[in-house]
Amino acid sequence: MRLSVILFLIAISTVLAGSVTIKSLVFPTETSTSYVGMVPKKPMTLNAFTLCMRVATELPGERETILFAYRTRDYDELNVWRELDGRLSFALAGGTVMFQVPPFSALQSHLCITWDSSSGASTVFMDGKKSLTKTYKQGHTIQPNGKVIIGQDPDNYLGEFDAKQSFVGEMCDINMWDSVLSDRTINDLFTGKRVPRGNVFDWETAEFEVKGQVQVVDREL
Repeated sequence: MRLSVILFLIAISTVLAGSVTIKSLVFPTETSTSYVGMVPKKPMTLNAFTLCMRVATELPGERETILFAYRTRDYDELNVWRELDGRLSFALAGGTVMFQVPPFSALQSHLCITWDSSSGASTVFMDGKKSLTKTYKQGHTIQPNGKVIIGQDPDNYLGEFDAKQSFVGEMCDINMWDSVLSDRTINDLFTGKRVPRGNVFDWETAEFEVKGQVQVVDREL
């Protein structure tokens, strides 16, 4: 009984201290074979979303780099890119909205993207700071039954990756909600506070499939 109480108190102390150990994905080199597939918790029929992740990369700015790819058999339903000129973009089944943001570097950045179909309102948050709002794809619905891939851009449903677009660096804490989170909640995420976990992807419990040279390491938030 005493041992159980001690273990319980240790667990409570860890939670109160905000200590959480999660998996981190390290993509060590440019390839066309290394990627991570993620399995959503629910069908990705989305009329709004918040997508967040922590990213560090030393890739030069004058290179396209894929950060997140969700593709069905017919379309790239949701792709997030760092563009050739360093801007951040995301695309929903054609067309693109772009944002001028601080460059990624070896120092980890916290990135969130929000979109709401009813208004088309689209924003980016970098390290808790919100961009201007842009209007994009008002009335659109993201379709289900696709594949989510981290580290590569699939040119069709089954693959066809281009090494020159692959992600190289470290990525973790990828979470997604089927709603637009408040500015305060996104700032809490950036600072490491506990918030309701993603109901589309929850990185702490996510199912993923690692392919190629991707290394999975444990790190503490």
